[in-house]
Amino acid sequence: RTGTLPAHVGNVTQYGKGPRDFAFVAFYTVVLTFTREFLMQRAIRPIGLWCGIRARGKLSRFMEQFYTAIYFGVAGPLGFWVMSRTPVWYFNTVGMYEGYPHRAHEALFKAYYLLQASYWSQQGLVLMLQLEKPRKDFKELVLHHIITLALIWCSYRFHFTYMGVAVYVTHDVSDFFIATSKIFNYLDFWITGPYFVMFLCIWAYLRHYINLVVLKSLLPPGHIPYTSIRTGEFATVGPYELNWETQQYKCLISQPMVFFLLACLQTINIIWFFLLVRIALRYLIKAEQKDERSEDEGEEEEEVPEPRMANGLPANGKVVEPVAVE
Repeated sequence: RTGTLPAHVGNVTQYGKGPRDFAFVAFYTVVLTFTREFLMQRAIRPIGLWCGIRARGKLSRFMEQFYTAIYFGVAGPLGFWVMSRTPVWYFNTVGMYEGYPHRAHEALFKAYYLLQASYWSQQGLVLMLQLEKPRKDFKELVLHHIITLALIWCSYRFHFTYMGVAVYVTHDVSDFFIATSKIFNYLDFWITGPYFVMFLCIWAYLRHYINLVVLKSLLPPGHIPYTSIRTGEFATVGPYELNWETQQYKCLISQPMVFFLLACLQTINIIWFFLLVRIALRYLIKAEQKDERSEDEGEEEEEVPEPRMANGLPANGKVVEPVAVE
């Protein structure tokens, strides 16, 4: 159990926030670090070799994307389930601010939120320790992680977790599809092209349309020019004042700060979307698909030795011709 003692709201037990939440995040950051390495080396690496991936660099990227797909394949649906149990379902911006401040949550919501914080903390360690080869967009990736961690901490500390869970889901689901798209590309599956187009649509809807709706709610109250679309739910729904005693932080000061962080995240996503569209266009014109955000694959020609059993036979069970030894 993390945080303060649980409270009962109706028939639901809710948990507050406290110093032990940091211990929870730190512990599961370590757990995810070891889990990542174990799965990549003991489970995913043999799959890559079995599929015929021999280039060391390509195998490493395959392992990284496979692990990413596993994590977000769980986190995405779980996020939808958690969101469905809140007023935010389905990305309802009014529900993000009703009943603010949201200082306590049910166990599932809190565990999900803190586990996500652990995952992104662990990814920050991966970047700092350079456990993965830097990509061409390394600077953008570092900035993305800094903004993400800042949003996670601020949303949890200042009780904007309902907004946070919506942003989590939009990124988790799209991350799953980009990871699986890369896996299909590494394996040269015929479905790679159509799947990539589907992924682009999902990315555009979740990372841009939905997040722009969230940003719209942070604008000053009014209407978007020449439309009937209302803005400003942040200021018009629920209390809108600064009160340290009641931990009421939804006010004129926090509004531009939250908007700025989400706008920075959206800017990075737009840059990445532009690169992804270029990949799609190049694929349609030249039938070539390569992630422009990745490092140059042509520089890595070293192959991983084929695993063999104690009797010298290939571990994959394939029969090979005998080789003369001089």
